[in-house]
Amino acid sequence: MTRLFTSLFVVLSVVIACTTNPLSKKSQLTLLPESELQAMGSQQYQQFLSTNRVVSASNNRDAEMVKRVGQRIARAVETYYTQNGISEKLNGFKWEYNLVDDKAVNAWCMPGGKIVVYTGLLPVTQNEAALAVVIGHEVSHALLQHGNTRMSQGLLQQLGGVALSVAVANKPVETQNLFMTAYGAGTTVGIMLPFSRNQELEADRFGLIWTAMAGYNPQEAIPLWERMEKASQGQSPPEFLSTHPSEGRRINQLQKYMPEAMKYYRPVARN
Repeated sequence: MTRLFTSLFVVLSVVIACTTNPLSKKSQLTLLPESELQAMGSQQYQQFLSTNRVVSASNNRDAEMVKRVGQRIARAVETYYTQNGISEKLNGFKWEYNLVDDKAVNAWCMPGGKIVVYTGLLPVTQNEAALAVVIGHEVSHALLQHGNTRMSQGLLQQLGGVALSVAVANKPVETQNLFMTAYGAGTTVGIMLPFSRNQELEADRFGLIWTAMAGYNPQEAIPLWERMEKASQGQSPPEFLSTHPSEGRRINQLQKYMPEAMKYYRPVARN
């Protein structure tokens, strides 16, 4: 009977926790309040920065570019949310953008707009517009609460569906690892809790919109993903690519999304 009641509790929790995302207008599993995830994100972000080599934007052109692109993407998001009457959904966002000296071809965004780009990504992006595509994509995962869904699934599967505060108190290491992996900052990206293909394509769609609104040509996404595919050189794909749809499917979808994104495109002067 105890197992039965536990199962019923978990099922009921999942049903109650299915909410509608204000951006996608789709129902999704979100057991965790975004305010709690933002607080945890801020803590984990600072811890990550303290244990990795952050490249200073004050004396490095690549780091300055990451900051500039991040700021423009953030302004695009804020403008879009204001225009669509959902600006309150960005409450608690305190955008940060950092370049980290690491050969991994990767980037991610934690709740609240905490962005990291790895130096290993820049030889693949090659230009500012392509970097905007990547940052826009990662920001979209945060806005679409895909990480919340992955965290919720992980709490149900690994930690018994307990509240985040209980998980942190009772299993701090496991919860921290789950969080970092859910947002693409863990060491097991592509193995545990991968984004679904639908989530990836959804992030692509909105990422193109942010890119265009930020003044970057979203069409740069096509050659970017061709370069991403080549970066694997027939071996295991880069972390950033490992859970993504195949090149052909992704490019086909990007081409379908492009007319919508181009409506927002207004080139701006580069700094």
